[in-house]
Amino acid sequence: MMKIKKNDFILVVSGKDKGGKGKVKESFPRLNRVKVEGVALVKKAIRPRREGEKGQMVQVPRKIDVSNVQLICPHCHQPTRIGLIQKGERKLRVCKKCQQVID
Repeated sequence: MMKIKKNDFILVVSGKDKGGKGKVKESFPRLNRVKVEGVALVKKAIRPRREGEKGQMVQVPRKIDVSNVQLICPHCHQPTRIGLIQKGERKLRVCKKCQQVID
């Protein structure tokens, strides 16, 4: 189970974009990677779709490994590790610093 989910606010802790913050746009649990808006941007050439339209270069976020990011707790607003607790049949995410349930 991946502990980072879509719409989480994260901090990049290692790599080229270290120190970058952003919201997770998409998560890929099988690849153990996430896409974060405004972080790890690469330029991509877009072809013209219709006649008379111009092609362009756009910046899109690339996938980065989950091990390089850390969740920013919505309660204590600090980068933190995430723990799991079992409540009934559900697993809940817990902030390791303030012990608050996330989500």
